[in-house]
Amino acid sequence: MKALLLSLLLLPLAAFAQAPVIQISGANFRPLPLAYPAPQAVDDGGKKATADFDAPFLFDLRASGLFQVLDRASFTADAKEGITAGSINFARWTDVGAESLVKVQLGAEGGTLRGELRLFNVGSGREDFKASHAVPASEPRQLAHFLADALYRHLTREPSPFLSRIVFVRKARDNRDVWTADWDGHNARALTSGGINLLPALGTDGTVAYTSYRKGQPDLYLQKAGGEAQAIVQNGQMATGVAFSPDGKRIAYAQAQGESTQLYLANTDGSDPKRITDTPYGINSSPTWSPDGKRIAFVSNRGGSPQIYVMNADGTNARRLTFQGNYNQTPDWSPRGDLIAFTARDERNAFDLFTVNVDTGKISRLTQDQGNNEEPVFSPNGRLILFSSTRTGAGQLFVMTAEGNNPLALPMEKGGGLTPDWAP
Repeated sequence: MKALLLSLLLLPLAAFAQAPVIQISGANFRPLPLAYPAPQAVDDGGKKATADFDAPFLFDLRASGLFQVLDRASFTADAKEGITAGSINFARWTDVGAESLVKVQLGAEGGTLRGELRLFNVGSGREDFKASHAVPASEPRQLAHFLADALYRHLTREPSPFLSRIVFVRKARDNRDVWTADWDGHNARALTSGGINLLPALGTDGTVAYTSYRKGQPDLYLQKAGGEAQAIVQNGQMATGVAFSPDGKRIAYAQAQGESTQLYLANTDGSDPKRITDTPYGINSSPTWSPDGKRIAFVSNRGGSPQIYVMNADGTNARRLTFQGNYNQTPDWSPRGDLIAFTARDERNAFDLFTVNVDTGKISRLTQDQGNNEEPVFSPNGRLILFSSTRTGAGQLFVMTAEGNNPLALPMEKGGGLTPDWAP
């Protein structure tokens, strides 16, 4: 089994503490012009896996926001060019505007698929990074995500989102089912089958919590990977908007109480619930945790319209964070701690995405004039945002940078998605 695990070949672990090669944030950031020709196969097994490796690897590169991935149609280098510095004509890559070059080689033997990645500086002709990995021959997509993650880590000194998982709701006729998938929407698996299932949340251990009407009323359910769903909040009142604490030990959720909706904290199994808001006739919903688990952002209409508020996790010291707009909802706190993304209805009654700086209250608009855009959620490293959009017609999941750049539709195998969540 150990033979199938990672083997990064270039840098010692201490090197990952060094300064990043690419500074992702800042006014001076620009995507790195990158050439990535089709992978080379050293045998029939590698050739068979090429297409299933290439598509997810290319999507990871494009969606990362790090690169300007150059069009292969412009490449003038020999397609049979090797993957070592001595076999590469770097002048050909300079001619097409590449500053970096990624070469990948695939081979399969004994039920194992092996991949080797090399990164070159085109200007100097120097090999800057090399990584290899082996997976079962049936998992070329897993190999692609791993090597893309290795490249991302080398350039940024932080983990990518490429090995993470997402959860979302998919509509089918009158049903709403909860699905999990790889970060790009592939390898999707339904957790529920029929009925109305809503607002899933994904824990770092793969546990999924969601609201379901399977017994005729909106209760909260918890479902561990490979296990059966277990009701954790079922008292006849609507319970929605569950969110896992960063340490995975607690949940926050909203529960209807007469003419109001209040927020509660509980252990992950639903035990020991404690109410943390108390606004008679008011609605409090959509809790999201700060990365350190000490604060919770949420939506409340206590001031007359739905706005984003922040309070301590015990419910004390609540303060209003948004003052622009009259309908702000679905907050998600960045794992980096500085921003909260949210949905707002603008003056044209269209829904768009914004961020608010937790410390300064500064609002930044991320989407505009492209259908309705809703339900943002940050990637585990805080660099990307996943969201639902109608810009192509029916609701579909898109990903973009945390600044609102480079929006791409997830290449999902079938159907769209709503109310996503994202976890390592």
